[in-house]
Amino acid sequence: MSFLLALQFLTVIPVRISGEITPRLMGRTMVWFPIIGLMLGSILAAADLGLRLLFPETVSAALLLCVWVALTGALHLDGFLDCCDGLLVAKPAEKRLEILRDTHVGAFAVVGAVCLLLLKFTLLLELPADRRFAALLVIPTLTRAVMVYAARAYPYARPGPGLGQLFREGLRWREVILAALFALVVAWLGMQVTGLLLALGIWLLALGIAWWVQRRIPGLTGDVYGALNEVAEVGALACLLIMEPLL
Repeated sequence: MSFLLALQFLTVIPVRISGEITPRLMGRTMVWFPIIGLMLGSILAAADLGLRLLFPETVSAALLLCVWVALTGALHLDGFLDCCDGLLVAKPAEKRLEILRDTHVGAFAVVGAVCLLLLKFTLLLELPADRRFAALLVIPTLTRAVMVYAARAYPYARPGPGLGQLFREGLRWREVILAALFALVVAWLGMQVTGLLLALGIWLLALGIAWWVQRRIPGLTGDVYGALNEVAEVGALACLLIMEPLL
C-alpha cells in the first residue's frame, strides 16, 4: 500500500487506495520515492528517444520538459512557485509561512517559474546525446532521494498539521538510508563515478538550500521539499554540463 500511495502522490498515474492512511504509513511511503523517481526517469528516457526521432533537438527538448512536468502533475513545480512567493519576500517568518499556504500566484512565483523552466529547457537542450538516457534515469532518482533526507534531517516549520508534516512524522532514518542506498546504486549503475559525484553535488546543494530556507523560516515545509526537488534537478543537469569536459 505504501508503494501505491507514493505512486499516487508523486505522479499522475491513477491509483486506487483503500484502508486507513496513518502518519507511519506515510512515512514508510517515502522509502519508495527514489523508486518512483526511477520509474519517472525511465518514462522520460523512453520519451526522449522517441521525440528525438520525430522532431528537431529544440522541439524535442521542449516537449520532453512538458512531459516531465505533466508526469508529476506539476506537484514539485507548484511547491517551487509557493517558495518563490513566500521565501523571497521581505517579511517576517510568520508572514512568509502564511504566504506559503496561499494558493494565489504572485510576481516572484511567475518570474521564478520562467527562470526555472527556461534553465531546465536550455540544460536539456545542451545535454550531450550520449549522456541523456542515463541522466534522465539517474537524476529523478537522486533528487527524490534527497527529498527523503531533507524531510527527516530538518525540523518542520509549522507547528500545526500539514501534508509535509504527516510524511515527516512517520519517517524514520531507516527509510532515509534505504532510499539513499537505492539511489546511489542506480547512480553507480547508470553513470559510475559520474553518478556518485552527481549524488554528492545534489546533496551539497540540498544542504545549502536547507541552510538558506532556515534563515527565512524556522524549518522546512512540504512546499520546500518540492522546491528542493526542482532546484536539484536543474542543479544536477548543470553539474553534468560542468563535468562534461572532464569526462
